[in-house]
Amino acid sequence: MLNLVFFLIGLLAAVIINTLADYLPSSHTPLRPQWHTWGWSQRKRPLLVFIFTPLILGSLPFSLESVVDTAVNSFHIAVLILIIVTDLEHKLIFDVVTIPAAIIALLTSFLVSPAENNIRLAVLGAITGYAIFFLLYWVAQLIYGPGRGALGAGDVKLAMLMGAMLGFHRIFFALMLGILLGGIFSLLLLLSRRVSRDTALPYGQYLALGAIIMLIWGAQYVQQFLN
Repeated sequence: MLNLVFFLIGLLAAVIINTLADYLPSSHTPLRPQWHTWGWSQRKRPLLVFIFTPLILGSLPFSLESVVDTAVNSFHIAVLILIIVTDLEHKLIFDVVTIPAAIIALLTSFLVSPAENNIRLAVLGAITGYAIFFLLYWVAQLIYGPGRGALGAGDVKLAMLMGAMLGFHRIFFALMLGILLGGIFSLLLLLSRRVSRDTALPYGQYLALGAIIMLIWGAQYVQQFLN
């Protein structure tokens, strides 16, 4: 029964995600992507979001015992799916998404179970995520020049958001997973000759995917690792 409830919540979330994905870039000048990963296209996006969002949220009760944890993580995952969409389609991660979502993540850390997060871990995670990716962003600017690095300011704020969502105990795992996924997919794209070594590849999608994986399964595995 609970799975059905969150499946229906996922359908509603899909409507909101598709609406925001169309509305948010209207006040910006979108950058035309040079490629589409996973066979992605803006025309197919509404259907893909309607398929995967309910499936992911509907499956959460299988891995999370608490209804509160499931509700909070469902919100986080919906935000991350929106970030993946806008990063894929426009290479943009919007402050109007990441900043409020980070504040909400800090507030909801009071509600979730201790294994998931708490305010101390959320604050430390947000600071850590921001610091790590700000350093990487700064190094990329020095190497490639302003505006030409592999990372953007949106990726830095996304890392902060991930830290607030996941907590200090999970942010390192999520960032490493995101970097690993980015490396694997970039290598596959290079080998398939869909991109060249000079192609600027959006990175936020892989970080967000790593965060989604950690929100679904991360708490139990991280606890086992720490033990």
